[in-house]
Amino acid sequence: MRPSHCSVSPSRDDPAFRGCTWDEMVKAYYEQCEGLMAGGVDLFLLETIFDTLNAKAALFAIDKFFADKKCRIPVFVSGTIVDNSGRTLSGQTNEAFWNSLAHSKPLAIGLNCALGADDMKPYVENLSSCADCYVFCYPNAGLPNAMGGYDQKGDEFAEEIRPFMEAGILNGIGGCCGTSFEHIKAVADMAKEYQPRACHAVKSLMRLSGLEPLNYEPCLSNMRSTFLNVGERCNVAGSSIFKKAIVDGNWDKALSIAVKQVDAGADVVDINVDDGLIEPIGAMTKFVNLLVSDPEASKMPFMIDSSKFHVVECGVKCCQGKSIVNSISLKEGEEAFIKNARMVKAFGSAVVVMAFDENGQAATCKEKVSMCQRAYKILVEEVGFNAQDIVFDPNILTIGTGMAEHNDYAVDFINATREIKRTCPGCKISGGVSNLAFSFRGNEPVRRACHSVFLHYACAAGMDMGIVNAAHCIEDKYENIDKELLGYVEDLVLNRCDNATERMLEYAATLNPKSKPCALRKKGDVVEKVVEKGSSWRDKSVQDRLSHSLVKGIDEFVVRDTEEARTCGLYPRPLHVIEGPLMDGMSTVGDLFGAGKMFLPQVIKSARVMKKAVAHLIPFMEEEKRLMAEQEGIDADADNSVGTFVIATVKGDVHDIGKNIVAVVLGCNNWKVIDLGVMCSCQSILDACKEHNADILGLSGLITPSLDEMVTVAKEMEKAGFKIPLLVGGATTSRMHTAVKLTPQYSGPTVHVLDASRAVPVCSSLIDEKQYAEFVEDTRETYKEMREEFYAGLEDRKYVSLEQARAKALTVDFTTPENTPVTPKQLGVHVLRDFPIEEVVDYIDWNPFFQVWQLRGRYPNRGYPKIFNDETVGAEAKKLFDDAQTMLKDIIAHKKLSLRGVLGLFPANSVGDDIEVYAEDGERGAPRASFYTLREQAEKENTSEPYLALADFVAPKESGVKDYVGAFVTSAGFGLEEMTKAFKADNDDYSYILAEALADRLAEAFAEVVHIKIRKEYWGYAPDEDLSPDDLLKVKYDGIRPAPGYPSQPDHTEKNTMWELMKVAEETDVTLTESLAMLPAASVSALVFGGKCSKYFAVGKITDEQVQDYAARKKMDVKEVERWLATSLNYEP
Repeated sequence: MRPSHCSVSPSRDDPAFRGCTWDEMVKAYYEQCEGLMAGGVDLFLLETIFDTLNAKAALFAIDKFFADKKCRIPVFVSGTIVDNSGRTLSGQTNEAFWNSLAHSKPLAIGLNCALGADDMKPYVENLSSCADCYVFCYPNAGLPNAMGGYDQKGDEFAEEIRPFMEAGILNGIGGCCGTSFEHIKAVADMAKEYQPRACHAVKSLMRLSGLEPLNYEPCLSNMRSTFLNVGERCNVAGSSIFKKAIVDGNWDKALSIAVKQVDAGADVVDINVDDGLIEPIGAMTKFVNLLVSDPEASKMPFMIDSSKFHVVECGVKCCQGKSIVNSISLKEGEEAFIKNARMVKAFGSAVVVMAFDENGQAATCKEKVSMCQRAYKILVEEVGFNAQDIVFDPNILTIGTGMAEHNDYAVDFINATREIKRTCPGCKISGGVSNLAFSFRGNEPVRRACHSVFLHYACAAGMDMGIVNAAHCIEDKYENIDKELLGYVEDLVLNRCDNATERMLEYAATLNPKSKPCALRKKGDVVEKVVEKGSSWRDKSVQDRLSHSLVKGIDEFVVRDTEEARTCGLYPRPLHVIEGPLMDGMSTVGDLFGAGKMFLPQVIKSARVMKKAVAHLIPFMEEEKRLMAEQEGIDADADNSVGTFVIATVKGDVHDIGKNIVAVVLGCNNWKVIDLGVMCSCQSILDACKEHNADILGLSGLITPSLDEMVTVAKEMEKAGFKIPLLVGGATTSRMHTAVKLTPQYSGPTVHVLDASRAVPVCSSLIDEKQYAEFVEDTRETYKEMREEFYAGLEDRKYVSLEQARAKALTVDFTTPENTPVTPKQLGVHVLRDFPIEEVVDYIDWNPFFQVWQLRGRYPNRGYPKIFNDETVGAEAKKLFDDAQTMLKDIIAHKKLSLRGVLGLFPANSVGDDIEVYAEDGERGAPRASFYTLREQAEKENTSEPYLALADFVAPKESGVKDYVGAFVTSAGFGLEEMTKAFKADNDDYSYILAEALADRLAEAFAEVVHIKIRKEYWGYAPDEDLSPDDLLKVKYDGIRPAPGYPSQPDHTEKNTMWELMKVAEETDVTLTESLAMLPAASVSALVFGGKCSKYFAVGKITDEQVQDYAARKKMDVKEVERWLATSLNYEP
């Protein structure tokens, strides 16, 4: 069974490219097994292996063949080395080669070809010492001569082999290139007088490999000295630089990060590409292939890390060495755990087992121990896993959070480590060490000292490895930590006193946050005083009190203080109070926000305080204006704002949360904001700019048709001769779209603004005469480069024809039990009016809620509820969450919002790329309606991947199998207008934005509940489903619910068919705008596919060929289709 290559790129220009995949190799070797067994062979010999990954695929296929056929014959494996370096062509040493393959337990292993016997001896000797099976060798008859022939005679050959016999390192001997019967006879005669090598046991260790072996032998008396540093910098969750490199496709940068980790002392390289912006299978495959091709990066073993097991599999299939899989757990039950464990064993990898079970994450010592003991028993007794290759991660959780229940997290881990090692012989202990001190992120000496102290005690208890910053782990020796700092840190880590966290916080405030624990520097000799607590600020001057109220968002005293400022004699006019202490306070707010020391919810609260103060002054200002108007020559209407900013959500779009936030933030910074609202026509926007003499225009939009409307506004601005800056923002906008589509249409400055925090500095640059020219020129130059990059990318990106894409569509056998469609229990349309809000609250996904407010925790405190532990935004996130809970209770108690929905289930079949919907569930004749789908066309690196369209998930009409599709619309927007109107009347920007954000979350939660009811009740294809809200957010259910206008079907016009089929407007009052946005805005719509074969995907860019085909099928004008699909075209229409 001869070799190929999986680890070596056949392309000089693309080291990540592979001529064949793991799966292709497994299939080919499996077929060889079938043929050879049918031919009557007595053993399988994998020979002349120069690529270990190739051998692993072959052995995987052989083991599968043995399992399938319930038979077994001996297996021999023979590698080959390319030169006197003793390495295979793919770079492995022969001991690393053995570590990679030992799991398959071959009857014999050896070396052949490549070198003459004399040169081969040291490598055979090494293989003989590390292998616990038989060892053989069949070298060449010396080295080839100048003509490629072999001159060594039989007796010479035998004498070169004699030292092998004398050393007792072989069980079998033979000849390869240049040998003949003469050579074999001479060797046989010589070997008669020697005893064969005696097989020996090998010390039981965890044996890993990259290009080189890593045989982990812990020093029980000093575990810290043998601790394995698992480098964390190739994990997108642990390194924003690495994530950006992967997202941008900057593979050279990503590779350099891996190499630096190895240089810094990493023993194992952790690889994780789990992120919403990254296609994980392609990224994992490409990056691991790149690492394998780099001799520096691949020296060490890899830890293939993903929460998705299929992504783990893709990574392991690229590793020629013996890797560590991170991770599996009992979270989904024993059946899934055993299945995944057996696959890891078949790959020959070690495995990290997280301390999770069906009830959640282990936090206490008792939970950690019991979960790990249970997993160990299953792995060793049922799966037959080598105990040395089991690595438990009992969860290192964050301490120093201020919550008493977290104080023992480090102690619990240490105690659990000791007990797990005692009761689970051979296992290893690992953990994410950087999780421990995230409460002190930003204070380097404290954070790093916590890690060092923790490792000191955890390793003494038996911890073997951890995901760490390798350089810090080596540099920050426990013995060298500043002794004063050490005392505070040990109190914290070991929870030696009740006030350890408070003492640590006070001490940390005295330290230079950029110093090191072993070279500590302080800010000064005296601890900085803590700001007085309580209400002592009320004793300060009125100016300071107003500033404090604004910065802290306290509105309790602001009217009283504003009146005191107006009447104290310091400010002759009411306007002076605004221009003086109020604007001073808001300037402080703006500075803190710009520096990242205040967050959006705080800024909105500050705006609420400001508006209350101004509202109190307005009647006095109006009276003053009246009196001044009576005095000739005095201008009572002077405008003292920085500038006038007109802002609008464009025609057809009803989404305005982001727009409202920008308006409030600019208002806080003394801009006169003219908010035109939503669904604003182009003409009304331009008229408003003229009427108010706008200095800047801001356009907002959420749905993709809004992008086209923004282009229209830009064109009309150019025609009308406008020169003012145009700012654009919103979920679907981007710098690239602005550079490519908008900037060429308008000669005035055009700038994309990512979020509210960027609005103020951008506007300030555009209004400042000193900054304007440089800022505009720099932006134009940047956008020009982006346009060139975009068009170059279009030329570089390859697309398959529509015919080719359809030929490689996903093929599903809908007659198999797994894929046979389930007949819905309740076909037809079902209306849900006044659905109880209480039933959807538990399904709210709070992560987008915090994103609306631009609160983002840093790893590992990303996402709800971990965000509350984040050092920077955690406290503010908790306040915001508590406010949301209060408002939510009020909404429920007083029925301020009502939930309305409609769902439909229809007979359906696919016809090509279309989905026909039928009136009756009988003969599938003429369709009642059709949903039209789009197919992927961007060429894929993995040639075995299908090119998907949503129609692939529905049984073809020609199959005769009856299938079905569903659809639904949910809304939580009824009653929202009345709520926000009341808040606006009270100048309460914070509450009305909070109400809008909650309504949006309720609509999404309602959609989650409706989808559950479809799966379990109305359609009933998953009646026994029992998933937690967390599992639902991770899409662990069968089926999908893609929405028109989103990646799987980017065409919003498909909503029209949904509305007609379900009579949505008539039944729920949810309507569509001319841009097909839903009204109320807090609404969700989706199609529903129930098959296990269905999955989410992104259509991506499509060619003009598919656009024309799609337009013909939909009976639409091509230009109209191009308008709706503008962001999905791979060409300029």
